[in-house]
Amino acid sequence: MALDGYTDARLSRQAMKAELLDAETELRLAYAWRDQRDEAALHRLITAYMRLAISMAAKFRRYGAPMNDLIQEASLGLMKAADKFDPDRGVRFSTYAVWWIKASIQDYVMRNWSMVRTGSTSSQKSLFFNLKRVQAKLEREAAQRGESLDGHQLREMVAREVGVPLADVEMMEGRLAGSDFSLNATQSSEDEGREWIDALEDDGVQAAEAVEGAHDAARLRGWLVVAMAALNPRERFIVTERKLRGDGRTLESLGAELGLSKERVRQLEAAAFAKLRRSLEGQTRELHHFLG
Repeated sequence: MALDGYTDARLSRQAMKAELLDAETELRLAYAWRDQRDEAALHRLITAYMRLAISMAAKFRRYGAPMNDLIQEASLGLMKAADKFDPDRGVRFSTYAVWWIKASIQDYVMRNWSMVRTGSTSSQKSLFFNLKRVQAKLEREAAQRGESLDGHQLREMVAREVGVPLADVEMMEGRLAGSDFSLNATQSSEDEGREWIDALEDDGVQAAEAVEGAHDAARLRGWLVVAMAALNPRERFIVTERKLRGDGRTLESLGAELGLSKERVRQLEAAAFAKLRRSLEGQTRELHHFLG
């Protein structure tokens, strides 16, 4: 299911129209994909559970990420779950997929929460998504006992409750206390207060160059979104993991995850790049024709 260019409302409507799989059909599709690498079976399995991915993505909207991006990450988690699912274990696919979908969304939210990396260890992830809830629970229980907790006591109790070091709680509390501040904020409350950015030495490009560069970058991003939409889910996953992540993954690691040989992953990557190149060249020709 190509997600780029879709609105979240359109994706939701499409997902709601998908078939509901009974346990027997789900098992047959899972075996077909695992044993025969039947892509039609994989597509049917993923499509049937996109409503689950969208539902879980919606639970993370409060973190400020675009819904379409959350759905994209949820779909990647769903594809990973389908590829790693073992039908012999006697567990429903939806039960297994929930973990992979949630992990994929959480990793994306933490990567994009702030300009300063929040962290990705298990303890940091647990704190990021549970700190406020645990704090509220402990404060509520203390109030029922007629007690009042100061900040240090509360942080110590949170550390024990979650099972993490106190230093991790203090760090995460500081990171979640507020979002990144803008350099355009004024240094004082006066109407003509100086902005923080004015205190920095301007060694960057001139305004006209910056505007032109931003315009070109936006155009290139738009072309790339259209080109990526032409790829199938597996091709898009390979391109994303190889070229669009901070540290591109190796062919060997992708092959191990997808159950393919290194050479097969390389072939799929080459085919995907060929599709991207054709799409980008076509869009460039259309632009030149329009400008005449």
